[in-house]
Amino acid sequence: MVHLPPLPGSPGHGEETMASIIDLALADLSSLEEGGADGALVENFGDAPFSKLATKETIAAMAVIVAQMTRKARIPVGVNVLRNDGAAAIAVAAAAGGSFVRVNVFCGVAFTDQGMIEGQAHALLCLRKRLGAAVSILADIHVKHASHLNTIEEAALDATRNGPDGLIVTGTGTGKRTSPEDLRAAKRSSALPVFVGSGVSLDTLSTYSQADGFIVGSSLKQGGQLNAPVDPERVRALAKAIARLEAPA
Repeated sequence: MVHLPPLPGSPGHGEETMASIIDLALADLSSLEEGGADGALVENFGDAPFSKLATKETIAAMAVIVAQMTRKARIPVGVNVLRNDGAAAIAVAAAAGGSFVRVNVFCGVAFTDQGMIEGQAHALLCLRKRLGAAVSILADIHVKHASHLNTIEEAALDATRNGPDGLIVTGTGTGKRTSPEDLRAAKRSSALPVFVGSGVSLDTLSTYSQADGFIVGSSLKQGGQLNAPVDPERVRALAKAIARLEAPA
């Protein structure tokens, strides 16, 4: 993860300039690459409290940041526009050279601190086609910081039917451990790749041997602190552990 600080126009934005925000994002990207990460997912994490859809100024800022990152990146760069602006994420990725997006509520309904959020899979797939964008969509099922009415199996089946390129399972909140049973249930219910999206660390990694990939934020930061910069040594240690996990017995 590349967690952006508060962007211009957000409640928490202070004295940071776009230039300084870009420098921070590029530094985290460099640390991820140095440590052996396979990709970088950029998120407007500092913009809390979020609206359901991003403002125009947020979308513009993220497009500029992602464009600067993709110019320098040696790994794929993805986009997640919080709280659930999949259209903005696809548009930013298409315009700025991103390779994939994360959509927190791709289909179905989630009850969140922003209110009820409904998925818009049809609109997002149509947008991607209109833009001719080679952008993969990773869809959360039972996304964190939300309540859900169906089971994880039902959510995986519903999401798969709506046509994303991969699924994400998470814990209840940022940094909270993902249930290994939720991962197994999603794998049983879908032939799509399934990523573990929260709570991944050296201590928990072995319980996710069935996962097709990992989205990691908190445990890769300096001192394990969420708002700290990415630590390349922590990235390297986790990358080596993943390689051992994937190695044939």
